[in-house]
Amino acid sequence: MEWEFALVDAVTRDVSNAATQVIHELGENNPRVHKELLRNTVEIVTGVCDTVPEAMDDLRGTLRTVRGIVRDRGMELFCAGTHPFAKWTPGSLTDSPRYAELIKRTQWWGRQMLIWGVHVHVGISSAHKVMAIITALLNHYPHLLALSASSPYWDGEDTGYASNRAMMFQQLPTAGLPFHFQTWAEWERFVHDQKKTGIIDHMNEIRWDIRPSPHNGTVEVRVFDGMSNLAELSALVALTHCLIVDLDRRLDAGERLPTMPPWHVQENKWRAARYGLDAIIILDADSNERLVTEDLDELLNRLEPVAASLHCADELRRVSDIYTNGASYQRQRRVAEEHDGDLRAVVDALVAELDV
Repeated sequence: MEWEFALVDAVTRDVSNAATQVIHELGENNPRVHKELLRNTVEIVTGVCDTVPEAMDDLRGTLRTVRGIVRDRGMELFCAGTHPFAKWTPGSLTDSPRYAELIKRTQWWGRQMLIWGVHVHVGISSAHKVMAIITALLNHYPHLLALSASSPYWDGEDTGYASNRAMMFQQLPTAGLPFHFQTWAEWERFVHDQKKTGIIDHMNEIRWDIRPSPHNGTVEVRVFDGMSNLAELSALVALTHCLIVDLDRRLDAGERLPTMPPWHVQENKWRAARYGLDAIIILDADSNERLVTEDLDELLNRLEPVAASLHCADELRRVSDIYTNGASYQRQRRVAEEHDGDLRAVVDALVAELDV
């Protein structure tokens, strides 16, 4: 798992470009804490874990250490898909040839990447299953995005979207939804073409919302907005783990996994980003539709045996708490309304939600 955090000033609540100093104090080669594109961001990373509870324990230990150092420097850890009012500045960029080249190439869009997310890797037993699993997993894309949506604000304004991050990030070249492949050979040909034409130099420059991670032997799910607390994070990691293992087992049983046309997947992404948990999503290739939360009720019931076998039944049950009590984007708007539109109060509330 990879969990991106912004550093925010304890007084102003604006982002603070102090990640280099924080990481230096933690140790430059610390495998649990990484630099990112922006100097206001630290990424907390787990080791390889067998279960969701193990991954949460791994994260919790690192977070306690990082938060102590951050607070000693007059800052707090903040996580949502976007910051409610922060602005990008030239001094925000981490000193790295890779990142400098990204900004040089992408210009204005690259400079807008003041965003944070969560990435979940799940191991797959064979490369020949990967593309079929990714394509089938796209059917559940809107569920994952709607549940994690936490970026209604951008540059001090309410965008009207539950996840503005999802709309922003897809503007980068090679980002957004993956192409629909069924075989590993199709993927290899695609990577070859991308390298030959100079679109990418390295495979990790393919920034899809769900992508293969061959050096890890995993499918990497990057759909999520940043999440502010461990309870919701554990719920969505459990859902992700269960969905992928379920698809893997169905392949082993000889089942042909269900898919939808790319245009339905694209529409579902937009609906989830725009409407969040109020999205009416497309369910299948026959264009049937349903409220996303109603479909989640059925999906969670179906995955209960899978969760039990993966030792994450408690965490999976927490998924329904998100749409019962309100997702992050809904909580943020509620806080803003209660404080006459003061977005610093929204940052306060998100910081307070991180209980480690």
